[in-house]
Amino acid sequence: MEKSKVYFTDMRCGTNTNLLQKLQRLIKAAGIGDIDFDGKFTAIKIHFGEPGNLSFLRPNFAKAVADVIKELGGKPFLTDCNTLYVGRRKNALDHLDAAMENGFSPYSTGCQIIIADGLTGKDEVWVPVEGGELVSEAKIGRAVMDADVFISLNHFKGHECTGFGGALKNIGMGCGSRAGKMEQHNGGKTEVDQSRCVGCRMCAKQCAHDAISFDPTTRKASVDKSKCVGCGRCIHACRTEAISQSQDSANDDLCKKIAEYSKAVLAGRPSFHINIVNQVSPYCDCHPENDTPIIPDVGMFASFDPVALDAACADACNRQPAYADSVLGENLKEQGAHCHNGVVDSDADRFDATFPTTNWRVTLEHAEKLGIGTTEYELIEIK
Repeated sequence: MEKSKVYFTDMRCGTNTNLLQKLQRLIKAAGIGDIDFDGKFTAIKIHFGEPGNLSFLRPNFAKAVADVIKELGGKPFLTDCNTLYVGRRKNALDHLDAAMENGFSPYSTGCQIIIADGLTGKDEVWVPVEGGELVSEAKIGRAVMDADVFISLNHFKGHECTGFGGALKNIGMGCGSRAGKMEQHNGGKTEVDQSRCVGCRMCAKQCAHDAISFDPTTRKASVDKSKCVGCGRCIHACRTEAISQSQDSANDDLCKKIAEYSKAVLAGRPSFHINIVNQVSPYCDCHPENDTPIIPDVGMFASFDPVALDAACADACNRQPAYADSVLGENLKEQGAHCHNGVVDSDADRFDATFPTTNWRVTLEHAEKLGIGTTEYELIEIK
């Protein structure tokens, strides 16, 4: 397979331009105009951000993309699917309230907002996955599948289960209905180290499936594995590291399922993909908070190939210095790396070092195997 073209522009702006204008120049140079948008329903898949999180993409970016699509004759709408976990986006009404609270509306973005899997997350289409190893039929939000053209607009950042979240994560996991998300997460159950548990109950507050109970005498937590779906929210809520996945392969299986769900979403219609690599927080924007970025802002990337796009962004991030006061910096310092002027001197992979139990390459390798795209790319810079 020949190299895919990935287009890039940095975050520098003079007095005669701004980031939104640069984004529009970028996607036009990358060939978005080659798609026939005339009269076509166009889904722009975006993450609206969990309220309390401030690192999600601003709605201004969405408007810049929607305006270009309208110029080309398309009918764009912003979309996402409901979440599996406890939070403000688990049904369409709360989800829309959360989106508006974070600044997304038809007025700020220039297009309508549709929650793709309906009021309660059950409005889905079962889509066959050609070549799937772990998923035979993906459960995708109906509005995503009803669209003629699919665009992903992605905040590229770290992720506690997949190393980073970029185009494939936003497509595969993000377009899954609630049942689809459960299928992707349900690889490994969690277990509790009783010697570490302090009975704070933070894990139970994050569990949407009532899978965690507490011994009335010891106050220690335990997990009912018949109810646990393996979403991992309790792991990251635990301050004493008492909860872990009972299967080491769970994250790798999740990464493969994300690739297979992405295959289902993208097959058979035009698509285009944009990654904004700024405020690279260690955790997903699904968290109702965001930690300090692990690296400086990098820039904006666009491609018809989401695999090459994510590979290019990962490589670009790995060329950046690590902030000393971030999760990444703290991990590197614990490994003996030296700190100088607020950054840490280390050649370590930025995402591996942030979450050592993850392997972001699994998603890209599996997506490449499925024929979604290639990890080989030519990077073309747009000023």
